[in-house]
Formats: sequence, C-alpha cells, structure tokens
Amino acid sequence: MESLASLENALLGFPGCVMVTAHDRWFLDRTATRILAWEGGADWFWYEGNFAACQANKIDRLGAEAARPHRITHHRLARH
Repeated sequence: MESLASLENALLGFPGCVMVTAHDRWFLDRTATRILAWEGGADWFWYEGNFAACQANKIDRLGAEAARPHRITHHRLARH
C-alpha cells in the first residue's frame, strides 16, 4: 500500500485538477473534493465534498437502501 500512500500524498499536494476513477472508498474519502457520480441509466450527480458527503447526500435523496454496495444487495447466481 506504499504506492497508494505515495499517490495520495502527491494528489493532496497537487495544485491542479485531477480526474480519478476509483472504487476505493477510503482513497476517495481522503483525496476527493468534488465527485461526479454515475448512479445508473442516465443519472449523473455532482457532489461538493468527499465520498462521505456523496454517500450522505445519496441517503438523503434515496434512502439508506440505495447507498448499500451493489455486491451486498445482489448475489451471484450458482451454476448447476
């Protein structure tokens, strides 16, 4: 994880704009100041703040169930 910590430090010290695609919630919470989130279909939302602020807004708009990770709400089908 040393490389992730190095990337985080570089981003925090960078004065410009960076577009990051990530599924690492901890990383996004520590480095993001604005988030453009795709929520399925044609739904895109712009959030000011980190990942925690993004999730809080989503819960306010859609309820707690909407913020649950996809892998928890959907199960893999077993092969027979």
